[in-house]
Amino acid sequence: MALAALPTLPALRPACLLRVMGQEPLLAGATLCLLAMIPPTLVALALDPRTLHGINVWVKPLKFEIALAVYLGTLAWFASWLPPGMPQRPWFRRYTAVVVFCIAAELTWIVGAAAYGVGSHFNRATPALATLYGLMGLFAVVLTSLSLAYAVLIARHPAPLDPVLRLALVSGLGLTFVLTVLVAGYMASGTGHWVGGQRSDQAGLALMGWARAGGDLRVAHFFATHAMHALPLFGLTASRLLAPSAGRLAVWLFSGLYAAGVLYTFSAALAGQPFLAWLG
Repeated sequence: MALAALPTLPALRPACLLRVMGQEPLLAGATLCLLAMIPPTLVALALDPRTLHGINVWVKPLKFEIALAVYLGTLAWFASWLPPGMPQRPWFRRYTAVVVFCIAAELTWIVGAAAYGVGSHFNRATPALATLYGLMGLFAVVLTSLSLAYAVLIARHPAPLDPVLRLALVSGLGLTFVLTVLVAGYMASGTGHWVGGQRSDQAGLALMGWARAGGDLRVAHFFATHAMHALPLFGLTASRLLAPSAGRLAVWLFSGLYAAGVLYTFSAALAGQPFLAWLG
């Protein structure tokens, strides 16, 4: 059977990047600002020897800068499939402006906490800090809700788009919101991301820092937030290799398996089991 035609995707070329800047300038501009924060953070990481929970105080700001840049950059790219003119509509512009404000507030708090050498998350040492932490949680829900808005808008957009890829986009964006709010909401209500005796990231899994001597709720959080990448990539592959009906079925099955995988890592962490325990 001949391969189906590859659905039109914005290629990562300079002309495409300029087009992304033009179609969703606020999100694209915010992405560039986040990327511009990374080099100074790396300098701080190299010069500042202070640690918190066993790792340098600037590791957390660096991780959030990268993660939020990927999140906003992906949404700026996916704006290609929003209804025509949507990014220019007043309500949508106000909404995205609120999302960018929430991200700016989150990073201001995280970077400020690192500068003072204190924790930004789970920090309820004083009533003021507890109130601020709760407000940051609300901001996190608001910024994550943009993925759900994208899912609804793309699902309702009648523009020509491969049906398998459309389903994968909608599923991935929708699951990102649902799973992230579920996992992050539970994690934020506790006193830390560790489950078990470990209270340090010093001996964590390479690169990610996930706990090796107990459960770590950040594992499920990571996979939840990246549903918006994993499912579209699967959908793109399925749209090339399978007929439309089989491709849609494959996307539904993969979506279910992906959600089940996130919930499995979540339950395993709650049970105190490290991710990929066989790695040691």
